[in-house]
Amino acid sequence: MFEIVFRYDAERCRATHMPACAADACRRLEDGNRDFAHLFDTVPLVRGSVRRLVPFDPRDLGFTEIEGMAPKQHPFAIVLGCSDARVPTELIFNKWCNELFVVRVAGNVLGADTLGSIDYAVSQLRESVKLMVVLGHSGCGAVTAAVDVFLKPAQYLAFATSHPLRTIIDRVVVVVRGAARALELAHGADVSHQVGYRRALIEITVAMNAALTAHTLAQELRRSPGTAPIATVYGVYDLATRRVNVPGMVQTSGGEAEVSLQAPPADIDAFAALARRLAGTDGVRMVLAAA
Repeated sequence: MFEIVFRYDAERCRATHMPACAADACRRLEDGNRDFAHLFDTVPLVRGSVRRLVPFDPRDLGFTEIEGMAPKQHPFAIVLGCSDARVPTELIFNKWCNELFVVRVAGNVLGADTLGSIDYAVSQLRESVKLMVVLGHSGCGAVTAAVDVFLKPAQYLAFATSHPLRTIIDRVVVVVRGAARALELAHGADVSHQVGYRRALIEITVAMNAALTAHTLAQELRRSPGTAPIATVYGVYDLATRRVNVPGMVQTSGGEAEVSLQAPPADIDAFAALARRLAGTDGVRMVLAAA
């Protein structure tokens, strides 16, 4: 039996131990995802029971000494993620409510509504917010649709009647083109004929799309009047391993991808370097050759 127990300890209330800086906030998210990724590692193979404790503060849900008093909002990070139902943001970072200000949209793309929501959080919750995160994920449906449109342009007609949906696809197709160019430079002009080309293109685009969105988000908020700069990072949630990382960036001693969030590239040359690094990973080589 496996139990997840929510526990409130008044003497160790989370609200009194908020991250002091962006680096601390980033570490907490990475540590939380590491705990989540290994959630079932301690479950015995034989009969028995395991209990995992999750600290929480009931006051964040409005359970206060004063009836009718709304809790104060105090997230320490803003997360722009995908709407995919398999990527529950708070859960994968092992966080409770009121710790993250979450904005979710298909393909974690940056539009007027998402930017406005984030701009609000930065300006109104600056006292508590220390970090912005853009979170992509493997097997993203929006990225897959954009890749398929790139490979077979006629499929774009399927989105012709929906301007909002076309807007999402159009934003991602730009990134797909960059990923395709990186694959050609790394594996030759005939790379598109390899059996795993489509899957490799999706994998690289997911990471580059998150990186580009993080970079764009940081630039947009710098131009916003009265908004102080805030650290921005990005990562990719792997649906299979439950880890958040950037492929090819940080590995464990065993060769596995380590949990990590990274700062986005600063300019076009850094983006090109990231694309080359992603295209040259052992994982992409294996995907390209997979039957």
